[in-house]
Amino acid sequence: MHLNPEVDRWLDERDHPLDAAMRLAREIILGADDRVTEAIKWKTPTFMYEGNIASFNPSKNLISILFHRGSEIPGEHIGLEGDGKLVRTMRFSDVDDVEARRADLEAAIRAWCAWKAGD
Repeated sequence: MHLNPEVDRWLDERDHPLDAAMRLAREIILGADDRVTEAIKWKTPTFMYEGNIASFNPSKNLISILFHRGSEIPGEHIGLEGDGKLVRTMRFSDVDDVEARRADLEAAIRAWCAWKAGD
């Protein structure tokens, strides 16, 4: 798992009410495929492999993970919402919600990585 100290600092400085949910989502995303890395882009944690996969877009009551090209990820991915040309979003209400939908989040990340690697 490729933990970036900049992302650690970002999380530590936020004092966000859904901090535990964001940290769990981060762990799931990075753990889904060893090729995934992270950085701070657009003032938020962004996850990458052969391009930007997704970024956190948290509000006070919800964790949104914006998949920059989510509509292009091969396969059917429960929880990827949206009807725009490219962007899709997964939203989580708390730690229990993230844990309950762990497999959906992992599947979307793994599908992106397989697609980009030509697996």
